[in-house]
Amino acid sequence: MELLPRSEAAGVPTLRAINVVANSKELIGVANSANEGTVLKRQLDLRTVYRPGELLETVPGLIVTQHSGEGKANQYFLRGFNLDHGTDLRISVDGMLVNQRSHGHGQGWADTNFIIPELANSIQYLKGPYYADQGDFSSAGAIHMGYADTLPKGILSYGIGQQGFMRGLIAKSHQVGNGNVLYATELLTKDGPWIKHEDFNKFNSVLRYSQNDGPTKFNITAMGYGGKWNATDQIPLRGVTSGFIPRLGAIDPSDGGEAHRFSLSSTLQHESRLGITHLNLYTVHSNLALFSNFTYFLDNPIQGDQFSQLDKRFQSAFNIGHAWVNKLGPFDIENSVGMQFQNDIIDNGLLTTQQRHTLSTIRRDHINQNSLGIYYQNSVQWLEKFRSVTGVRSDYYWFDVNSQLNVNSGNRFDSITNPKLSLIFGPWVQTEFYFNYGGGFHSNDARGTTATIDPKTGDSINRVHPLVRSTGYEVGVRTALVPGLQASFALFRLDLDSELLFVGDAGTTEASRPSRREGFEISTFYMPTPWLMIDLDYALARARFSDSDPSGDHIPGAIRGVGKAAISIDNIGPVFGSLQFRYFGKRSLIEDNSVRSNHTMTLNGQIGYKISDNVRVIMQAFNLLNTKAHAIDYYYTSRLPGESLGGINDLHFHPIESRSFRLNLVMNF
Repeated sequence: MELLPRSEAAGVPTLRAINVVANSKELIGVANSANEGTVLKRQLDLRTVYRPGELLETVPGLIVTQHSGEGKANQYFLRGFNLDHGTDLRISVDGMLVNQRSHGHGQGWADTNFIIPELANSIQYLKGPYYADQGDFSSAGAIHMGYADTLPKGILSYGIGQQGFMRGLIAKSHQVGNGNVLYATELLTKDGPWIKHEDFNKFNSVLRYSQNDGPTKFNITAMGYGGKWNATDQIPLRGVTSGFIPRLGAIDPSDGGEAHRFSLSSTLQHESRLGITHLNLYTVHSNLALFSNFTYFLDNPIQGDQFSQLDKRFQSAFNIGHAWVNKLGPFDIENSVGMQFQNDIIDNGLLTTQQRHTLSTIRRDHINQNSLGIYYQNSVQWLEKFRSVTGVRSDYYWFDVNSQLNVNSGNRFDSITNPKLSLIFGPWVQTEFYFNYGGGFHSNDARGTTATIDPKTGDSINRVHPLVRSTGYEVGVRTALVPGLQASFALFRLDLDSELLFVGDAGTTEASRPSRREGFEISTFYMPTPWLMIDLDYALARARFSDSDPSGDHIPGAIRGVGKAAISIDNIGPVFGSLQFRYFGKRSLIEDNSVRSNHTMTLNGQIGYKISDNVRVIMQAFNLLNTKAHAIDYYYTSRLPGESLGGINDLHFHPIESRSFRLNLVMNF
């Protein structure tokens, strides 16, 4: 959650007004690291995305995929992490934290299906634990998507396509009194290429009132989302090679889910001679019922291993920050201070099911989780070519778990304090150099902090530590030496006291061993003319457990190499379009590195024609090469009918969706 006024160009706290422009010269002298930046609305509008969460792939080095078709939260990969559904990547949309802690399916669950892409006006990203205003889940990075207060024109969009795709959108803003009212409604249905149709149906709606005039600016926003779907979970490789199931088939066609999200939020910013104050308040009610079967007939050879994960919560937060400038001798000091409070009231459960009918209850829990974060940060220009940014952040967490099994109930408290330091040298010839150091953390599931008995097996288990520290180091460079080109390069290291790993047979994340990641990222954005934009980025990371264990030191699923290239053409007449290439590198799937995934390469694109100033037609193409690669891979034990009761260790994968086309008619009014 961003609490202080940020440079629109760089995504960093500042008291200087900087417009969102495709020019890295605006970042020079403002950015605190080589790894932060802004994705422009123009880039977002020209991006071809199969699902809304893929808009986040405009962030350099980030891969967004899916192991269960539509409806479910995306899978995220960044900086050597398999982030599952959001364990160490903090995502906020319109000021609201998307990650959900102590979630029924996995810690940090970040479901972005409620996003309406046309309303996104920019994406700001920060990587590493170097920023005092970023808290839980931000060790690998933080992403902030902002929504527009107004639209230049109304939008009426209708799209149809292969695989049962149909989407309608209407959005418009009106001036009302001293402010503006914006509304948007989206309806979508999609079957996908699967033999068992996903039958994904969702609705989205947004209603916002805003005022942006004078020293005080504010908005009040209501959002609503609902979705239902049939799932296409990962399938075993042996089942496909033996002919037991087709590549686009499913072992348990009754998997699926239903989700709802409703929110009410408000943001206020006030400028005075004392500085800038920023206030944010929101409440979210969400509900998820998820049915999955990853091991098929391993635990229950007769009725199967399907299970249901339930999560119902009210998430409320209040954030306040203040920024001001004062003198220390000859130096101007930019200060920022803030407080962030969040409360989650959660009811979640784990049930055994068959074809979505409950067989037994493994556990039910009521959780009341509270957190308070406070921080201070200052920036000082010591010399013409040297400035520093220092900060400190303290977080306090309270966990109250009331479990169906009394021995797993209890209360826990934990706190953590982390320093932050950035040193910035330059600029020389439009080039700046950075050194960054900082501590961060992620929280563990509240249930794990109090549980002493495994409710499924009855075995004794150890409680996990509530807050897990991360420590990051980075050196980088940013340059705008070539006109129209902005480029950055960063070398990083990140240590975690405990890794969060996906557990296939439970469908959740659990605390694991300490780890270390080392790597580099390079990112370039080139706009040589007003009608051409080129994005290139590549990242390489080495991820290892940092303790000693005979099983090995590779982190299952951790991403190694990732590369992306996008080219967009516009403003050259009635024709516009874009192409996007993505390389998703090989990954170790077990600790001893004896099983690895293959790499995945995809190509998406679109071409459009402007019939008039207010009418456009757009053809979108997905997986143009019709690759048969995998969206994601896991390695674990499962059992198909007729196999030995102990099951078989195998690679399990989710296929990339086959080639498809969509035709969209967009009218402005």
